[in-house]
Amino acid sequence: MATLPIITLPDPVLRKISDPVERVDEAVVKLMDDMLETMYAAPGIGLAAIQVGVPRRIVVLDTADEGEPKSPLVMVNPEIIALGQTTRMYEEGCLSIPDVRVDIERPETVTVRFIDRAGKQQELAADGLLATAIQHELDHLDGHLIIDFLSRLKRDIVIRKFKKQAR
Repeated sequence: MATLPIITLPDPVLRKISDPVERVDEAVVKLMDDMLETMYAAPGIGLAAIQVGVPRRIVVLDTADEGEPKSPLVMVNPEIIALGQTTRMYEEGCLSIPDVRVDIERPETVTVRFIDRAGKQQELAADGLLATAIQHELDHLDGHLIIDFLSRLKRDIVIRKFKKQAR
């Protein structure tokens, strides 16, 4: 396994829409393992393949609390099939936008269909932090970032800050 470099704002790759994965093969499983290692090292609770420069519909997550055993979840071609009626506000961060936190209101529950690391179709009903993390990572697959939930003024301030740091 390898730790991969995480792409950060203002890199335009983060706005790319990710392509579906044709099949789960050895290369996809290796990418998932590298993504998990990268996510744990960062540290974070979720990572989309596009964040490591691979525009494929793959996400990895682990919302286990510190001190609990790791509980990695990998999803290939995930799609939300149901959203809960109630919402909750959560302060989200992003490995691609370090040191920026945004209060985002999202559905409290989500049901997602995906392919697992064995190539089998799965369905998962999630709530709380896992539901939030799933929605956040699936946003990445469609080129959306947490700063898109900010006003245009605040979003532009964040983008300018990262452009300045990139110079």
